[in-house]
Amino acid sequence: MTVIPPTLQLTPGGTLYDRIGPEALAELVTRFYELVAQHPDLAPIFPTDLTETAEKQLAFLTGFLGGPPLYHERYGHPRLRARHLPHVITPKRGRAWLACMNAALRATPSIATADAQEFYAALTRVAAHMVNTPDAGQTGASE
Repeated sequence: MTVIPPTLQLTPGGTLYDRIGPEALAELVTRFYELVAQHPDLAPIFPTDLTETAEKQLAFLTGFLGGPPLYHERYGHPRLRARHLPHVITPKRGRAWLACMNAALRATPSIATADAQEFYAALTRVAAHMVNTPDAGQTGASE
């Protein structure tokens, strides 16, 4: 069963997935990975060919936003933090990931501003949860 985060609960317009739609979500994921591939802090932790990564991200986001549980059906429980532990994810990389997502959201005009803001707010919590390594020179103190 897919659990919809509290900020993504049903509203009069349906789930956030219903409001954004599968086509706009696919556009967003494509734009996002174009940015990731060019980002000096992110590209090193991603594969050169981002096709499978983008497919998994689209499947995950579909369910995360209240759509069909595609990721669960194809790959099982996301176990986000566990799946990301092999990668060095610093606060700097978390901010870079969010910056790429924010830029992709702004570059996807078919996603309404309010929906983009709601989506981004939910992703900020996910990005913070993925951080597993302090930035260089950081001694355990939170940023």
